[in-house]
Amino acid sequence: MSVDGHGRKKAKIRVQKAKITKILMITYSIIQKSQLEGAKRMDAEYYQPEYLDLEKKFAAMETKTLEDISKSIISFGAYSLTSHIEWQESGVPYINVGDIHDGYINFSNVKHISEKVNEILKKSKVDNGQVLLTMAGTIGNAAVAYNLSKSANANQAIAKITPIDNVSPYYLAAFLNSKYGLLQTQREIVSSVQANIFLGPIKKFKIPIFDKKITQEIENKYKDFLEKLENSKSFYAQAENLLLEESGLKNFDEEENPEAEQARYGAGLSSIVNLSEIKLAKRMDAEYFQGKYERLIENVKKQNGKLLGDLVFIKKGFEPGSEEYREEGKLFIRVSSLSKDGIIDKDQKYLSDDLYQKLKNNFEPKIGEILLTKDATPGIAYLVKESIEGIIAGGILRLKVKNDINSEYLTLCINSIIGRMQAERDSGGSVIAHWKPEQIKNILIPILPKQTQQKIADLVQKSHEARKKAKELLEEAKQKVEELMEIL
Repeated sequence: MSVDGHGRKKAKIRVQKAKITKILMITYSIIQKSQLEGAKRMDAEYYQPEYLDLEKKFAAMETKTLEDISKSIISFGAYSLTSHIEWQESGVPYINVGDIHDGYINFSNVKHISEKVNEILKKSKVDNGQVLLTMAGTIGNAAVAYNLSKSANANQAIAKITPIDNVSPYYLAAFLNSKYGLLQTQREIVSSVQANIFLGPIKKFKIPIFDKKITQEIENKYKDFLEKLENSKSFYAQAENLLLEESGLKNFDEEENPEAEQARYGAGLSSIVNLSEIKLAKRMDAEYFQGKYERLIENVKKQNGKLLGDLVFIKKGFEPGSEEYREEGKLFIRVSSLSKDGIIDKDQKYLSDDLYQKLKNNFEPKIGEILLTKDATPGIAYLVKESIEGIIAGGILRLKVKNDINSEYLTLCINSIIGRMQAERDSGGSVIAHWKPEQIKNILIPILPKQTQQKIADLVQKSHEARKKAKELLEEAKQKVEELMEIL
């Protein structure tokens, strides 16, 4: 029987009386026929050596299924109920797969629904202490719902696991994010149009049962990780608040100037602008000339605002054809894998080593440069702090900062309301947002005193250091699980 291996590798399975032999290149897996009885999978990839080795490890230790140690494992209510969803600027956070990262939930870009819709979707409510596991997209990320100040909800591609009282959700999340948790996830992935994993196999995941003292140690490291992450957010918020205070924009979202708005727009929805403004902007849609953008620019001008093009040198990224993508190799950094905190493993693509060598001189980011997204989700900036072996995509620009502005300060300006609103104004009005390099050169940046820039930069640096320590603590928690598995 020939199996295509979900489009990745071709293999053959030969059925014999006592065993099935899987031939994959030069790797052989020999399994007993009895192991197939009741099995719903006969593809070669399901019986790769690392999966069979994992089964042997589990056989040598005490385990329970995830279902056995959980009060409930659910994903969503009736899918038809999603028709009630209407997005709001604020309200109940609605967690999507992209909001769940390795060990934590990122609420910075989360969407919101009303309390009424949250009640309609009550089966998918999220409570503190639940473990959320992604079932599509970036599959296998697990996070504990931690320190939620109000109700939250989650979409159908997220499994919500409620452990029984004597099982630590922190230990459980650490295990699911570890090598041996991810192996179980990867083994059960099915691929049609989009790769995903179903609740049935998730419920059958095996979870090692260790001594209470050991799981408590893992839990403590995980909690320390979350605490450091909160510290990181706090330092970053302080930096942003200081920037907005010193730029005269602290309460900008709440500012209203009815008289100015009346003069600008009149009593209706029309916008009154000079022809010279239209020619300069090369835009004539009303959205571009909203009063909030004008007020922002006026504020920035008062702070010795300078054009970004005068502060940085700009280089574009590389646009390969889809045939250049590889399953492994050197990083190809796309818009979807860039955040203000760095590169995230989201639908990651790779380029061959040969292509990387040809491109690295012109397209590999350097320490001290700012990576800035210009397409899809324009306006995300990240200051490169460590060497990266990879190539940036065409939707990302490299900004080399000149000497008259602090790099951390500039990056924060772009990520703050100052850069975000200008990106929103320039890239609006199309189906797919696209921020043109000539528009990017013309965004205004407030030039605060050097001493103030440094204070802001110091807070941002403290935020990065706390985040780095948080990642180390999470890795320690996962490594502790892996060490225990490998001893046995």
